Amino acid sequence: MTSLNERLLTLAPERLKGIRRGIEKESLRTSPSGQLAQTAHPRALGSALTNPHITTDFSEAQVELVTGAHASVQDCLQELTQIHQFVYQALDHEQLWVSSMPGALPADEAIPIGQYGSSNVGQAKSVYRMGLGHRYGRRMQTISGIHYNWSMPGLSNDDYFGLIRNFRRQSFLLLVLFGASPAVTTCFVHGQDHGLQPLGDDTLYLPYATSLRMGRLGYQSDAQSSLAVSYNGLKGYAASLQDALTRAYPAYEAIGIQDEQGGYKQLSTSLLQIENEFYSTIRPKRVIQTGERPLHALRERGVEYVEVRCVDLNPFLSIGIDDNTVRFLDIFLLHCLLSDSPEDTPQEIAALARNQQKVATRGREPGLRLERGKDEVLLMDWAKDIVQRCQTIAQALDAAQGGRAHQEAWQAAASALADPSLLPSARVVAAMQSQQTPGHVAFSLAQSAQTHAKLTAQALSAEVLAKFEQQAQTSLQDQTAIEAADTLPFEAFRQDYMSARHLLV
Repeated sequence: MTSLNERLLTLAPERLKGIRRGIEKESLRTSPSGQLAQTAHPRALGSALTNPHITTDFSEAQVELVTGAHASVQDCLQELTQIHQFVYQALDHEQLWVSSMPGALPADEAIPIGQYGSSNVGQAKSVYRMGLGHRYGRRMQTISGIHYNWSMPGLSNDDYFGLIRNFRRQSFLLLVLFGASPAVTTCFVHGQDHGLQPLGDDTLYLPYATSLRMGRLGYQSDAQSSLAVSYNGLKGYAASLQDALTRAYPAYEAIGIQDEQGGYKQLSTSLLQIENEFYSTIRPKRVIQTGERPLHALRERGVEYVEVRCVDLNPFLSIGIDDNTVRFLDIFLLHCLLSDSPEDTPQEIAALARNQQKVATRGREPGLRLERGKDEVLLMDWAKDIVQRCQTIAQALDAAQGGRAHQEAWQAAASALADPSLLPSARVVAAMQSQQTPGHVAFSLAQSAQTHAKLTAQALSAEVLAKFEQQAQTSLQDQTAIEAADTLPFEAFRQDYMSARHLLV
């Protein structure tokens, strides 16, 4: 059996230089006092349907900023910074909320759902979000995070699925290192059996929580917990997903497709409306063509990259993420790729779900144990062992790309495990316990105001500003063209798009 180091030596420096990464970052637009914005997506940002870099996620008030795929970490973060600056320039007396968990929210029905125009594809995006609201509640959908898209040249489908299996086994480490959502407002969990503790008047938290966003109160679904999706290969994964996309689910059948007035409530009554509804810490992905279903694209052309979905917004960072985080993600993903990756089993999948819940709510608790095979091991011992085995990967990346930036990112991770008070979740709790920023809302407001001031103080160059303005204008024209080209009534479009034949090759 080849060791990780031996596999690492077989990777040519060109392949390590060929790693590409891109970032998708969600943030809520709020008033200066932290109230969720009720305004439309700013027209100056272009069309949320067609602008490749600035769109919305679930809510009209939830901006999503999307970089291209970059060979350079610095180029990727520079583009994300510039997109932020352009967005801030277009916000009229509003700011971006820097925490993953929202602040004060209106009643569920007053949380505005994303609007994408009158085209069939635009209406379908809104109806899908309406369905999410009916299925899980709109409140849950306002949680924001960072998705990290990663690829390396020369990888097969089996390589990517081996990486994914190992990532799922060990992604608890990322919740410990980068989790930054240990608290919520009291109103967020109103009426729920939450098990949280009070921190001041308007905040609930858990003292050792890392990422409530990734726990039971975050992006979780009782319905989806019945899905034991296997990652042992593309064929089995695709079959599991197709079953969830085509199998009617009684609770969703009870909701129905349309209300009595003919308004749409959801796209379908199946367990998943579309592929993106599947919640997972990591997903295999492929860029789709216009009108193509993601599952068809995967089946026909294979995995192109993986999407890491478990990174919280770091409220201490102006764009929510920094180069140390990105470089450690690269190191960790290579570790997952190069390590032995036995096939998963239903028993292991269930154990991984239990581990994730433990780490989300208790990840900094001294003596916490996780399930690993038939044994229970100390989380911190396991975490330190993984990080130790990542050191040679950091060295190899620096040898290929020059400098010591990956070794510095590795050292930052090792130092944080050695002193958990350095972890973002611990720093957030400490800040919320201080007299200066007591509680979730006061802390997040202060950090949001700081970020707003910092990014608006940095002027975009005339060239970059013109590029973003042109993209926004072009996207509005593209949306108009899509709307003009529609010929089918929406119901005919919906039935055709949801047809199982579009999932097949």
